[in-house]
Amino acid sequence: MASLKEIKNRIGSVKNTQQITKAMKLVSTSKLKKAQDNIVGCRPYAYNIRDLIFNISHSRKVTHELLEEKEVPSDSKTKTLYVVVTSDRGLCGGFNNNIARWAEARYKECLEKDNDIDFYFIGKKARDYFRSRDLKDGEVKLNLSKDMSYSLAKDVANKLLKYFTDGEYNEIYVVYNEFKSAIQQDVVAERLLPLKVEPNKSKSKTELYEDPDTIFEPQASEIIDELLKKHFEVQIYRVLSESIASEHAARMTAMDNASNNAKDAIDKLTLTYNKMRQAAITTELIEITSGAEALNG
Repeated sequence: MASLKEIKNRIGSVKNTQQITKAMKLVSTSKLKKAQDNIVGCRPYAYNIRDLIFNISHSRKVTHELLEEKEVPSDSKTKTLYVVVTSDRGLCGGFNNNIARWAEARYKECLEKDNDIDFYFIGKKARDYFRSRDLKDGEVKLNLSKDMSYSLAKDVANKLLKYFTDGEYNEIYVVYNEFKSAIQQDVVAERLLPLKVEPNKSKSKTELYEDPDTIFEPQASEIIDELLKKHFEVQIYRVLSESIASEHAARMTAMDNASNNAKDAIDKLTLTYNKMRQAAITTELIEITSGAEALNG
């Protein structure tokens, strides 16, 4: 059994840990507010530019290579790239493991179907997960939370566009945590390329389709080319923003749970300490009383 000194030291150690988890929770709460505002401002623009592409492509029957499915020859395999977005740091609950396990399951599924699959890791946690299990390695982009900006999203978007247009991959998917609330983040897998632009279900048919008599200057094909590239950049920026907000929310929740667990541990250790201290005092009193009776006897 541990001594009184050991229990007292353990209580002090848990209290120090609790101070750290409380501080980390406050930091994540502050960062979450900024990330949440960023998403709220980004989503309407991303959705509206998607609706505009849908309008032009359907009303003008415009086609584009980023919208068309690539035919795979019968003697070739489907080449797919998965962009896996995690964080560089841990201490955020199941935020990283949920993504990594999903990617691992998808990887094994593709192997069973004899399809080629590669990974592009944003954040080192998923990369480390794959390396530790001797799974497929891939290119990695680090310091997302620190370097997050639209220019970073644009660089990633341009690289992925080049992979697709050069024919290196038939499909490109992204796997990330979508921010729902401070206590809910859902693992989402979306196909980035070829772009699948669908109508906004919240809008009526008259709101969706452009007037066929509308005159475009420049041509609709030139407009949609620029819109698709801009749309792709915005979607990458939105995905990265969603992941960052989800990371801060997950860490805030994890640190809050850790602080509560530390409080419970401190209460239990304090109770044990008091019981042992009381038992020691009682033993000393008994010894003193027994000694005094022996002297008087």
